[in-house]
Amino acid sequence: MNMPERRLPTFGQAFRVWLKIGLLSFGGPAGQIALMHRVVVDELKWVGERRFLHALNFCTLLPGPEAQQLATYLGWLMHGVRGGLMAGLLFILPGALVMLLLSLSFVLLGHLPLIAGLFFGLKCAVLVLVVEALLRVGRRALKGKAAYAMAAAAFIGLFLLKIPFPLIVIGAGVIGLLAPRHFTHRWHEADDGSATALVDALLLADPQRAQRLAGQARRAGIAAVALWLVPALFLILVTGGTYGDIAAFFSKMAVVTMGGAYAVLAYVAQDAVQSYHWLTGPEMLTGLGLAETTPGPLILVLQFVGFLAGFREGGVPGAFAGAVITLWVTFAPCFAFVFLGAPWIERMQGSRLLAGGLAAITAAVVGVIANLALWFALHVLFEAQSTVALGPLRLDLPVLSSIDPTAAILALLAALALFRFRLGLLATLALTSACGLILTLI
Repeated sequence: MNMPERRLPTFGQAFRVWLKIGLLSFGGPAGQIALMHRVVVDELKWVGERRFLHALNFCTLLPGPEAQQLATYLGWLMHGVRGGLMAGLLFILPGALVMLLLSLSFVLLGHLPLIAGLFFGLKCAVLVLVVEALLRVGRRALKGKAAYAMAAAAFIGLFLLKIPFPLIVIGAGVIGLLAPRHFTHRWHEADDGSATALVDALLLADPQRAQRLAGQARRAGIAAVALWLVPALFLILVTGGTYGDIAAFFSKMAVVTMGGAYAVLAYVAQDAVQSYHWLTGPEMLTGLGLAETTPGPLILVLQFVGFLAGFREGGVPGAFAGAVITLWVTFAPCFAFVFLGAPWIERMQGSRLLAGGLAAITAAVVGVIANLALWFALHVLFEAQSTVALGPLRLDLPVLSSIDPTAAILALLAALALFRFRLGLLATLALTSACGLILTLI
């Protein structure tokens, strides 16, 4: 084993870090990516800025939750397939278990105010964490006028024009491929921490490492496809009924969810409520609220839908079956996409053409994070929003009279803790969640 490899964290050390990230991954993709960046790039220096963004750009192009796929990608780089499986699963399991308990409490007990108060405080802190990530990633990723213009265009396209997220990403990638020098002319001069990042140093000392990991990754990707399709086809073709419908519906969702949960929520709500009658419209909104306040991917809202579908078919045992089927057919493809694509992306690290495309996507992602931060602020700090139409523009504005003073106070408290007193992530989350719980009790 060479010297750089000995400096990598052990599997056990990585397990504890990925578990921590999985337990604290609140706030949807922007908050989760911000947390991951803070831990693995800034604090632990496992990965350099450029490689982190390179991997993020690839995962952004994939169907499914990009933050979970990014964790899988980075885990694979450090410890091969077992590392990717560990990082990806630990990103899912804490939130899935919490969602399972909340779903069960919802159907048996109704809403639990104490839990809501705890998660409300966390959500306010995550808003500040997203803003911090926007400032940090934007400062490092936006190099040159073209990158700033791309970030602004992405923000305008999403926030004002309501252009679908996949079109934003694909358009940015095409522009970067056609004009790579406008996005890469200062890209390789950036001080991104690669010189001291452990994974980057290891790959520099051992350039064949990624290639050696590639064969195992491809076999794991093929196995993931089989583990996804064989049970799904059995449920669809043999079992049929509600559980077959769950397998078919959410398998379809797994390959069209580019842009994450919000990109398909309207479609899921329409079919699940109106076509399958698995749940009501208000219940769908409840599921989204639960997913927003639990750790893990926001796409876990689908687990809530599958849980209620199974509950109406077979009570509590059926609900657990519906949730497990939904989780399986939603996330098995995510591992397949990463393991099949990551080796190719690593092999193309030196391509200036690909670097231009991914650098342009990086700039667009800054605009995406800005849009998510603004969307998150509107929904955390205000209880009502209105949409103003100005020709082709659709502007979402807060109803100022609906401001939630409690949320504003908790967000300000989190901002002071992070920016002024630099308490750190865990202390800030603990402080705001405790305050949220106390205010709920009062």
